[in-house]
Parts: sequence; structure tokens; C-alpha cells
Amino acid sequence: MTQGGFEFEQGAALVAGVDEVGRGPLAGDVVAAAVILDPNRPIAGLADSKKLSAKRREALAEQIRERALAWCVARASVAEIDTLNILQASLLAMKRAVAGLTPQPDFCQIDGNKLPKGLPCPAEAIVGGDGKVAAIGAASILAKVQRDQELVELDRRFPQYGFARHKGYPTAEHLAALAEHGVTDQHRRSYAPVRLALARAADN
Repeated sequence: MTQGGFEFEQGAALVAGVDEVGRGPLAGDVVAAAVILDPNRPIAGLADSKKLSAKRREALAEQIRERALAWCVARASVAEIDTLNILQASLLAMKRAVAGLTPQPDFCQIDGNKLPKGLPCPAEAIVGGDGKVAAIGAASILAKVQRDQELVELDRRFPQYGFARHKGYPTAEHLAALAEHGVTDQHRRSYAPVRLALARAADN
């Protein structure tokens, strides 16, 4: 069976798709989502969140929240990213998203090539899953919409950094702001550009 052009898993009673966003940015939490779609309430147009416009993502996110059997958005904090490393923090966020589902899934399909440890059910990792599996695509949309909203809010706290525009990614604008204004409490100190900004501030 397909849904929105994706393969839909029927081999288990409840299948969750899981994805995360925010590995590359220099600031903010890494955010994950888990979604159990309802095959009786299909959602047209699900896709990898990166290939959708912001307006389309927001419209789909609303449909996902309304029609899914279950969904959960979770995170790992900046402090956890700096302590664990971004890969382990991403896996932790995905594990938390799955743990927050009610009902719990019988099986998980997770974007990427690694599985979080300690999941409550069997799982498979699917490289490029957000473009292949409907529920993973839905999870990528929820996570992206949530994280983007949080970076817009962060922009209100720190308007000089341009977070609403670049969402924390290491754009030329962001790197210039780091050099001029220094490091905030929401920057990931384990990332090289942030370490460099800290080192420059210490030298001055």
C-alpha cells in the first residue's frame, strides 16, 4: 500500500516513523518527532521536510497532528549536545519521541543508518527514509516546524544574530554575528565555529 507516494508498512499493528532535525546548526536544541499514521485518514503530499516550503510544512504539520493515531515531538538540549556529541544527542531525542507516543508502537522505522538504544520495540534504520516512508516524512515535518518556530522565538531574544532567517545554521550572516556579538547560552560550544568565537573573545 502507498500513501502520498510513500510505502506504507502493514506488517505490524502500529508502526512509528521517526526523524530528527537540527544536527548542522550552531545553536538550539536538536528536535525529533515520532508519528504513527492512521491508514484510514491519509495525508496527501507528505515528503522530506527539506523539500517543502515553510508554508506547506506548516499546513501538513497541522494535518498530521489532527489525523495521526499518535505523534510526539521531543528534543535533546544544547547542553546534552555538547556533553554527548550531536549523533548521540540526536539518537536520544528520537528515543524520547518514541517514548512519548500513546499508544506505543509495535515497530519503528527510523531515518538514517543508526538506531537509538533502548527503544520499546523492534526497529529498522532507513537511509533517506524521510523520502521513502510516509510516517518518517511526517515526523520530519513535525520536527522541522517545531524547531523552526523555536528559532524564531530565539530570534526575539537575540535579534542581532538573525536566527529567524538562518535557523542557527553556519551562514555567513551567522558567523559574522558570532564574531561581532560573541556566543549566547544557546550556542553549541562543541562546534568548531563557536569554539573559535570563544577563543577570539578570550584573546581580546
